[in-house]
Amino acid sequence: MGILNVTPDSFADGGRHFDFESAINRAKEMISEGVDIIDVGGESTRPGADRVTEEIERDRVIPVITELAELGVTLSIDTTRANIAQAAIGAGATIVNDVSGGLADPKMAALIASNPTIQYVVMHWRGHSKDMQKAAEYQNVVSEVKDELDERVIALTKSGVLPEQIILDPGIGFAKSSTHNWELLKNIDRLNLLGFPILVGVSRKRFLGDLLGASAADDRESASIALTTYLAKAGVWGVRTHSVKPHRDAIAVVEEMRK
Repeated sequence: MGILNVTPDSFADGGRHFDFESAINRAKEMISEGVDIIDVGGESTRPGADRVTEEIERDRVIPVITELAELGVTLSIDTTRANIAQAAIGAGATIVNDVSGGLADPKMAALIASNPTIQYVVMHWRGHSKDMQKAAEYQNVVSEVKDELDERVIALTKSGVLPEQIILDPGIGFAKSSTHNWELLKNIDRLNLLGFPILVGVSRKRFLGDLLGASAADDRESASIALTTYLAKAGVWGVRTHSVKPHRDAIAVVEEMRK
């Protein structure tokens, strides 16, 4: 899953693909490198980020999704708002990537249930970006994240979402310390026990910078590729990354070694 942030303030690439032409060119580049899914987001979810209005988010993402739908690539909308998700589905998105797992917008579950061919990424979440790190308190982060994801699955399926629509995401970096992130990654097999596809987003995140002493997000790319290799070996469904080709190459090596 390639990240396409149509934002001025995302932590790793804010502003690089903010205007329409740059976003489309970047998407075409990802397609040429073998991306499976392009995840389009119009609101930064970096720690401390302020929310944007629904109108601003819509104006950023819907024209891009509409244009990319003509290219035949699988599209995901990265949003917590049901109205944005609905508009994106209408424009051609077939995946809704909701970092709140349906907790931010009570209308989201009904929307997903009414679109049974849409896949829905349910991330572990404890609040919006502005204050989420205040909720980074755990006795056992692996067990608690697993249990809280399980609770979301139960609530969503009761609302009519089909189990086969659901993809789970442990929410690396969302209301988590660096230690919490590493514990989750080391125990990713325990999340596989929930029985749903697992999507993991670690690309260039701050906890890698803490490990490497790398303050610039671009300087965390090699560590991100190393984690893609680890996660591919662990059998996760997908990885969400800023670059495409080096991660495709890492996955190709793992797949060849499996043969």
